[in-house]
Amino acid sequence: MVAAHGSHSASSGEWIACLDKRPLERSSEDVDIIFTRLKEVKAFEKFHPNLLQQICLCGYYENLEKGITLFRQGDIGTNWYAVLTGSLDVKVSDTSNHQDAVTICTLGIGTAFGESILDNTPRHATIVTREYSELLRIEQKDFKALWEKYRQYMSGLLTPPYGVMETGSNNDSKYEKLDIRWWTPLIDPHIPHHPTKTITQVPSEKILRAGKILRNTILSRAPHMIRDRKYHLKTYRQCCVGTELVDWMMQQSPCVHLRTQAVGMWQVLLEEGVLNHVDQEHHFQDKYLFYRFLDDEREDAPLPTEEEKKECDEELQDTMLLLSQIGPDAHMRMILRKPPGQRTVDDLEFIYEELLHIKALSHLSTTVSSIFISVFNQGEEGTSWYIILKGSVNVVIYGKGVVCTLHEGDDFGKLALVNDAPRAASIVLREDNCHFLRVDKEDFNRILRDVEANTVRLKEHDQDVLVLEKIPAGNRISNQGNSQPQHKYIVMSGTPEKILEHFLETMRLEATLSEATDSVLNDFIMMHCVFMPNSQLCPALMAQYPFPSQGTEQEKMDYALNNKRRVIRLVLQWAALYGDLLQEDEAAMAFLEEFYVSVSDDTRMIAALKEQLPELEKIVKQISEEPKASQKKHKVLLQLFNTSDDRAQKRQPIRGSDEVLFKVYCIDQTYTTIRVPVSSSVKEVISAVADKLGSGEGLIIVKMSSGGEKVVLKPHDVSVFTTLSVNGRLFACPRDQFDSLAPLPEQEGPSTGTVGTFELMSSKDLAHQMTVYDWELFNCVHELELIYHTFGRHNFKKTTANLDLFLRRFNEIQFWVVTEICLCSQLSKRVQLLKKYIKIAAHCKEYKNLNSFFAIIMGLSNVAVSRLSLTWERMIANTVRTVKFCRSQSFNPDAALTNKNHQDVRSYVRQLNVIDNQRTLSQMSHRLEPRRA
Repeated sequence: MVAAHGSHSASSGEWIACLDKRPLERSSEDVDIIFTRLKEVKAFEKFHPNLLQQICLCGYYENLEKGITLFRQGDIGTNWYAVLTGSLDVKVSDTSNHQDAVTICTLGIGTAFGESILDNTPRHATIVTREYSELLRIEQKDFKALWEKYRQYMSGLLTPPYGVMETGSNNDSKYEKLDIRWWTPLIDPHIPHHPTKTITQVPSEKILRAGKILRNTILSRAPHMIRDRKYHLKTYRQCCVGTELVDWMMQQSPCVHLRTQAVGMWQVLLEEGVLNHVDQEHHFQDKYLFYRFLDDEREDAPLPTEEEKKECDEELQDTMLLLSQIGPDAHMRMILRKPPGQRTVDDLEFIYEELLHIKALSHLSTTVSSIFISVFNQGEEGTSWYIILKGSVNVVIYGKGVVCTLHEGDDFGKLALVNDAPRAASIVLREDNCHFLRVDKEDFNRILRDVEANTVRLKEHDQDVLVLEKIPAGNRISNQGNSQPQHKYIVMSGTPEKILEHFLETMRLEATLSEATDSVLNDFIMMHCVFMPNSQLCPALMAQYPFPSQGTEQEKMDYALNNKRRVIRLVLQWAALYGDLLQEDEAAMAFLEEFYVSVSDDTRMIAALKEQLPELEKIVKQISEEPKASQKKHKVLLQLFNTSDDRAQKRQPIRGSDEVLFKVYCIDQTYTTIRVPVSSSVKEVISAVADKLGSGEGLIIVKMSSGGEKVVLKPHDVSVFTTLSVNGRLFACPRDQFDSLAPLPEQEGPSTGTVGTFELMSSKDLAHQMTVYDWELFNCVHELELIYHTFGRHNFKKTTANLDLFLRRFNEIQFWVVTEICLCSQLSKRVQLLKKYIKIAAHCKEYKNLNSFFAIIMGLSNVAVSRLSLTWERMIANTVRTVKFCRSQSFNPDAALTNKNHQDVRSYVRQLNVIDNQRTLSQMSHRLEPRRA
């Protein structure tokens, strides 16, 4: 079962209202709501929960219009900021006149700035809002208090998001005075292959703390690992062995699965000098080599106290998680610092796996990518090509400021190498932890030669219309039985017509229908709607079908036979993939009918075509069958596609031509019922509402959640009915009455739970029926809906109703869990509910229904449930045993068949009553268990 992840957080109005209160006025539920929202903000994603909780208590909300100066260069700071929405320009001037300031970068959502308040140094830049922006602000006294208390968590997290402009070797750069950290590139030209000490001169506080925790934990749990070692008559004081460190790391945390993962984690400590090789080697190895912690460099290194041991036990898992997250980058840096000749096969495989995700290299073949891995060596400054592996940079042109921003996977510097010209722009780092791959000019040219040597270009009127790349196809057995090395050409780019022509020419007629196309052709057929709609594809297919006009009669007949058979094969593949979705496309239906008539006529002259005619006739009739099409066209769906009559029936896919009977509410909370096709645009919905109301002048359609969050829908938006939240509704009102709209009472959800009915149902039956229903929803989703969803369904005027309902089911289950628990006033029954949900989740996992499994887990993790400490006490051990039991069981595909198919269970899981307003749920939670003093 495919898992669909979704969630619903407090509306922006709710959490801003909480944050807008003075800290002393905030209630515990206000803090819960702020905490839930801030966890989703990028600037805080790595913050420790305790630190984030304190920020919720002391932070302030601030919103600024476009063009507002937050502070000026040279000011003494009083606040620290994080960007919640919008963006701000960073401007620097080398004179006292602020009008001379040049924009060097832009701060976006998730960035934080203003750490200069820690030491009262002047602001190093002027910050101006680029657009309407929302900020979280912390005053200096509170920020300093947080820094003193949580220094180990904040160190390294709160660094300026802007960097130094690339100015070559000019040490007199006017931007040099910016008080910011220099970035450490992935390949630093100033670092020798065998440095005398560490790569980082001063370790960061968080890695220094990580090293202390690991050392003290080893001394506490396995003190024999740190001892004097002898090798070749020489004694090495207080050392560890590389293989033992890797073994120990893998035993401490479930997040460490592979030895290479542990190597990367130790490499983090080695890079920063917290762990050192006794012979000063700069990369960590899983071998019998000696390493020493920084604290053990001293002869009188202290042993951990009992209090320190306790602290280490509490912080060990957080430390392991931190190292596991940054370990892969350190591992890659370690490999890339090796000379190419010293890289092992495992090294190349590790880096190649990373390169697969880099956008700048996505067009290179496997062979060329392997060559690329072996040429990441040092090069001269100003003659290199760069690829961004991590972070982002601004491209700055003097006199114009920032012209664009490059992100992870983008590359720069090619133009200067190809044209042998000076750099056309400067590069400004937007954050202090950017990583790059760098290739010098000689190797860059060799890569280009290797690529071009395997590239075939077809030109028309001096323009590339088809680009093919030759790649190995493996060994293939010939008709004579001998194995011959084969190559094939894959399509890299081209015009749609030429790509289609190429696929037809290379199609293997001797293969079956399922073997006739390779994956690239399948992708073309699936994705053609993006770049070659049916209105363009169908005429192109017909153009490939006629008889040739030149050659002898026999030559024309042979050519026509092979060519027509290929076109027929492609049409069969296309029609089989799209199925009855083609009924909604008049151009496609007209083409199929015309094409079938043409093939039927041709069978009189070319008898060999008769073998394909029955298959073509069958699929054309199946698609264009009138009764079926008529029935689908007039199907009416009630109450958001989930009627009581429909619950007992197996779900059928929703098509854009199906009609929906839907309520649209007015500002006085009355409603009008409209009947329109599912794929209708908002403009058509407005027209239908206007017909019922008698007037539609100035009407807008608004999507409102149960928490009061309002979104005005655009006229070209289509299929809006299934995009609503679980308890969402559509409203129609004049634009000037938008602010007066309020949620309906019914949107609040149920006031009583269903525990009386729910507790009588078997956990296994519930999980089985949920799995059946989830599968029905998922099975209705056509692959094309993913394409429409990704590229914008309004561009195709198509519905994604089935995908929308499948995704919404995740939220429905999640809030069902929270709703039932928060509506249960008796503590003993809440405990039983928790047990039952855990059992249901275990059975869902057994059935491989990850959609419901994760939805239930997220429901139990919701702050309104997780804070119920009385409900969770004595439950933890039981939960662990249940999860352990679940993991130990193998999946039995026949298990579902043994369940009793109770109709009441089936109905219950298909129509869950939920409250999806996080504020309401938090209030109910606090009523059940008030915060303890």
